[in-house]
Amino acid sequence: MIVKTGDADRFAAKPPATLKAALFYGPDQGLVHERAEKMAKSIVDDLSDPFRVIDFEESALTSDGAKLFDEAAAISMLGGRRVIRVRTGANALAKLFESFLEDAVGDALVVVEGGDLAKTAALRKVFEEADNGAAIACYGDTAQNLSGVVRDALKAEGLTISAEALDDAVSRLGSDRGVTRRELEKLALYAHGQKSVGIEDVRAVMGDEAEVRVDEICDAAGEGDLKRLDLALERVWGEDTSAIAVVRAVMGHFQKLLSVKVAGERGENVDAAMRKIWPPIHFSRTSSFKMQATRWSEAKLSDALDLLLDTEALCKTTAVPNEAVLGRALFNIAAMARAR
Repeated sequence: MIVKTGDADRFAAKPPATLKAALFYGPDQGLVHERAEKMAKSIVDDLSDPFRVIDFEESALTSDGAKLFDEAAAISMLGGRRVIRVRTGANALAKLFESFLEDAVGDALVVVEGGDLAKTAALRKVFEEADNGAAIACYGDTAQNLSGVVRDALKAEGLTISAEALDDAVSRLGSDRGVTRRELEKLALYAHGQKSVGIEDVRAVMGDEAEVRVDEICDAAGEGDLKRLDLALERVWGEDTSAIAVVRAVMGHFQKLLSVKVAGERGENVDAAMRKIWPPIHFSRTSSFKMQATRWSEAKLSDALDLLLDTEALCKTTAVPNEAVLGRALFNIAAMARAR
């Protein structure tokens, strides 16, 4: 069976008694692991229990598929349903699970963590087509559901979060659930003893000063602010930030500007196009970004991106200090922004 995206968390928390095996797959491997663990814990609280939980890597079952049937048929010495956890990449175990689901033995629940499987992947098809199996896709978080993830994680620790702090936290998080969970654990630990999380707490724990400096470079170059650009570059080089990391960040910024500009050419307004950007632009930068998107033409943005690509290649091949190479390119881009 195919589990709809909106039902995935509920299904993982309370799988039907008739379910024999579930496959979690998708691009967000952090979410794959989280949901698979949630399903396993719905059967066995302690996943380190050697009598009720067995773990298999793909290689163990490709060499001896009978192990899956043997463990599924085994009965726990202390009673209770058992869980078999399997980690696999793609299709190596497709035939094995096809045989297992056709004639599942015992009452164990098999929980499989798969990779980012294509629609045509054999393993995915096996679980989608089985009445006693389930395929659950795990896609990256969006800004909308990230807000719920943040609130729920902090609520579990007895904390609330202000609207401003929530917006700030969401803007700093990406689409990988595993990374998000680690960041929220740090935030909850930092705010221990408080009732609520404020924006200062978020910035103290999740803020990256080097990242802020690079954002300054992006906006200064995009706005054509030469003085601000010079100061931002001086600060970044003082923090030993890699020139390659900076040029790639600036490229990412200009690619976002280009995507908004192209959407505008198709008749979409700037605000609507900006809302589709992921990860989202931090709210403190939205006014600057909107102004840049209005100022730059599609042709000039393409020219700027070509220059940045050439600059990255030059940084990797020239004997000239990378800081000088990148600085020259960025000042040229800032000059393009000032030209009318």
